[in-house]
Amino acid sequence: MRARDKDDRGVVQSVILFLGVSVLSGALAAGLAIPFAGLAGFTTEKTAETLQDLPQELKEFPLSRRSQIYAADGSPIAELYEQNRTPLTSLNQISPIMQKAIVAIEDDRYFEHGALDAKGTLRALVRNQSNGSVQQGGSSITQQFVKLSLVERANALGDEKAIADATADTYERKIAELRYAVAVEKQFSKNEILLKYLNLANFGDGTYGVEAAAQHYFHVPASKLQLHQAAMLAGLVKNPTGYDPTNNPKRAKDRRDLVLRRMQELNVITAKQANAAIKLPVLAGPVKKVPNGCANSPYPFYCEYVVSKLLENPAFGKTPKARDHYLKTAGLKIRTTLDPKVQAAAQRSIDLNSKPTDRAIGAVTIVEPGTGVVKAMVQSRKYGGNPKRYETSYNYNVEKSYQGGYGGFQNGSTMKAFTIAAAIQKGIPLNYRINSPKTIELSKVKFSTCSGTTYAEKYSPSNSTAAQGDLSMIDAARASTNTYFLQLSQQIGLCPIASLSAKLGLHDAQSGEPLDQVVSMTLGVGYVTPLQMANAYAAFAARGVYCTPLLITAVTNWRGKSISTPGPSCKQVLAPEVADGVNYVLQQVMMPGGTGGKLKFGSTDLAGKTGTIQDAKAVWFAGYSTKLAAAAVVADADPKYTKLEGQTFNGKKINDASGSGTAGPVWKAAMQGALKGLPNTKFTAPTDVTVRGNVKDLPYVNGVSPEEAANRLRSMGFEPVIATGLVDSVETAGTVAYLSPRTEDGAPEGSRVTIYVSNGSKAAPPPVTGTPLPPVPPTTGRPPGGGNQCPPWHPKYPNCGRGGR
Repeated sequence: MRARDKDDRGVVQSVILFLGVSVLSGALAAGLAIPFAGLAGFTTEKTAETLQDLPQELKEFPLSRRSQIYAADGSPIAELYEQNRTPLTSLNQISPIMQKAIVAIEDDRYFEHGALDAKGTLRALVRNQSNGSVQQGGSSITQQFVKLSLVERANALGDEKAIADATADTYERKIAELRYAVAVEKQFSKNEILLKYLNLANFGDGTYGVEAAAQHYFHVPASKLQLHQAAMLAGLVKNPTGYDPTNNPKRAKDRRDLVLRRMQELNVITAKQANAAIKLPVLAGPVKKVPNGCANSPYPFYCEYVVSKLLENPAFGKTPKARDHYLKTAGLKIRTTLDPKVQAAAQRSIDLNSKPTDRAIGAVTIVEPGTGVVKAMVQSRKYGGNPKRYETSYNYNVEKSYQGGYGGFQNGSTMKAFTIAAAIQKGIPLNYRINSPKTIELSKVKFSTCSGTTYAEKYSPSNSTAAQGDLSMIDAARASTNTYFLQLSQQIGLCPIASLSAKLGLHDAQSGEPLDQVVSMTLGVGYVTPLQMANAYAAFAARGVYCTPLLITAVTNWRGKSISTPGPSCKQVLAPEVADGVNYVLQQVMMPGGTGGKLKFGSTDLAGKTGTIQDAKAVWFAGYSTKLAAAAVVADADPKYTKLEGQTFNGKKINDASGSGTAGPVWKAAMQGALKGLPNTKFTAPTDVTVRGNVKDLPYVNGVSPEEAANRLRSMGFEPVIATGLVDSVETAGTVAYLSPRTEDGAPEGSRVTIYVSNGSKAAPPPVTGTPLPPVPPTTGRPPGGGNQCPPWHPKYPNCGRGGR
């Protein structure tokens, strides 16, 4: 006879013996009835044939373990789990008294019998019947381990039928369990099985495995458990809910004391030890809960967004349900990009500038340029489900496609940055001037789009600031002049703005659709989030390199093996020279007199842009250095959405909502704290071509005769024209007052240059109706052409000049 046949016959004999005991006793191991009729028609031979078909080996499923999420510095963010379990790898990690207690109450002949303890089964039956209740189990520890394993596997797979089969009160289940138990006894030693059992068992109050239970109930590792503690835990596995000391302290004590007396009966402990342990309370103090989920995290909104990204990872499973289960059971170590220092700075800013009870909400996200690393994400309303306590589960920093994402706010004039970038890409210089009146008529004026043209039936937009007239791009950005940027967007077309915005990660955060190409696009369109806006502006800081937002840097399983997760994804979206031009323009916004002038701090170069939507229902400030980029929003987030004026923010009514005055302080305090301790940095200066276009220098001819000026211009390839009439000027009457284009702007070769003659009134000449171009460092010297040709505020030659204009 083959060895396999002998083994199988031994298994069959064990099972038949078990069935015989069960039938004769009229019960299964712990009083579970098996109808005798169930065996009708089964001969020993037929039973043997049926058992031969049962699986030969128990396929263990990995134990459910807690997963941990960590910040970039390794500090904990949250734990996620379905079962609070910390598996141990050796029996040496479990106190000997705990091992003896579980064996005493569950299977006192465990080390003497095989998979089936027929004697123990009969004894348990007699004992239970004599006491009128179930006090002692009949299933061996190995059988219990098999049952727990089958249930664990079925739950892990989400297999409802398997769950039902694993818990069904049928003799088929008991036969299958016994067959598995025999296989387990062959595969593992008794100590190995005991360790597996103690790692798997349910110990009540949400704890699984003896290590988690010891920490939970007694705040000690399993290796340090004392007699009274071990007895309580050993008593729990029979009925984890019924004997739970947190819900049923009396039943828990009675059960514990029963275990102690049983240990005394078996001479595991003395009567003195048992009596002393019985006098001790079941619990010495409160249990030690392991916080579960992002709701218990110090950074709940960031945590939930991280989880949403993890659940998009196909490496975690084929379906959302499978990925969620894997995340909460695989014992993962997840390292995120959250920087506690930067997060704390953002939180301090929110705490300083807002109150959780405000009607308006504030939110800010901080991103690292060149990497996409999301370092901080904070908002004014606390996490929770009680609106009456001003709690919310909405994350105001992220898109609606993720469960819990609010879906953004209209972004106002922060969109002008993308118009600036698109214009520079088209070759339009920063000194490009457009006559920009206070109000402009754009009704039925066509704007080109990616698919044709569009227009507004009736549209007469106005400026919200005083700057108007013959403005350069820098002038218009500093004052956020609507009529300039509307005309600029009409000239370059909406398609370049839309295409660039999409490449920089902007889409409608409510619908996920591309931003609408409408006439007013440059003044704000669709709904965007602080995360989107901070990350888009970060691309300017990174000289045109756009990176998708990065929240997760590494994922490993409990064995330390890396699990595939999307890493940094960066690409050059803008030419560095174009980004340098955008930085230069937005840097001037934060100089004195600009809309962001009051937000400038320190010696580091900063750039930014304000944004206010229609009726000021939301206001923005987005800005950056080369190290960090941030976007802050203050908005009404409660239907019916109304203007911010009159609402409370920071405990006070808002009188005049603006990007600089309302959202700006949130941005400033957050960035000030986040940049603290970092070295000062500067932006790369734009090229002369970016600032002035492809132009030649004009000679500085103020104060010379018109004829001499004309000759110089003619000699340099320009077409001079002397204007009729005289203009106010500080220059001597009859001499040149100024040129148009202005000397500092230059002009294309061969182009017409108008010479204006001074009337000698000593009055200042007509302003360019904007601010002069700031210098483009660091070039020094004098312009070519000889003579006194140092124009004031010349972008190329900042260190020569005659003073104010």
